[in-house]
Amino acid sequence: MKKIFLMLLAGGLLVSCASKKDLEAALAKQKETKELLDTATVKLNACLADERASNARIEGFKEQITTLKNSNNALLSNQGDLVTLSTQGSRNLERSLESMREKDLQIRSLNDAITKKDSVTLALVTSLKSSLGNLQDEDISVNVEKGVVYISISDKLLFSSGSDKINENAKMVLGKVAKVVNDKPEIELMVEGHTDNQPISSTKFTDNWALSTARATAVTRVLQEDFNVAPKRMTAAGRSFYIPVATNDTPEGRAKNRRTRIIVLPKLDQFFDMVEKGMEEAKANAKKETEMKKN
Repeated sequence: MKKIFLMLLAGGLLVSCASKKDLEAALAKQKETKELLDTATVKLNACLADERASNARIEGFKEQITTLKNSNNALLSNQGDLVTLSTQGSRNLERSLESMREKDLQIRSLNDAITKKDSVTLALVTSLKSSLGNLQDEDISVNVEKGVVYISISDKLLFSSGSDKINENAKMVLGKVAKVVNDKPEIELMVEGHTDNQPISSTKFTDNWALSTARATAVTRVLQEDFNVAPKRMTAAGRSFYIPVATNDTPEGRAKNRRTRIIVLPKLDQFFDMVEKGMEEAKANAKKETEMKKN
């Protein structure tokens, strides 16, 4: 009887160990799948940008076809002055072709700018995940939505309940974010504070608006004072409880809604400068090609 009991106990321990290994393997597979999903999201955004550029080119071609048809109709309806109309039609055709070349080059320039932006986004996500890789998913996550990088940090990691004072242990996390940010001066940050819908009223905070704004400001202050992130690159915003990511009807949902979100943005003025420069170069190149064809 004693031998049978010992055999059953050993078998149970083996099953327990096997289950734990299966769970660890499943968690590792889940993390790998999530990283692949984020990478696929960035690539999807690039494909969508290509589609938009192609549609714009098609519309441009349609406009040129209409112009050419109008020129042709004008030639046919005025045969009495054939020489004059032929000359005018030739000029219209040249202008139409020049315009088509210009639009084509401009669309290519815009597509190149978008592709460059998406490449920067993918590199940023890779750097952040590498830096923050040892943290639990429920405490911090890095996601890409519509080409924008979001870092979401749970309040249990950053703050005590009802407080805007950042925990000392949380500064390690913000330091890792700051290192990536400081290595990429072409990006800016918006720090958003979010709460659940439970009312708060204290001597320091009159409501959730005040609490969420104070927490966002506290994060930007630590990034500036402790990790030398330039303040002109940051914006602090309180969002109260009006943008939940889960239901506020359960404790688990409210815990997910209490968070600080860091939105990583490219400097839009630099992006648009790059687009504008590409457009000007496209226009100049189109005119140059037209002159070369005339000669």
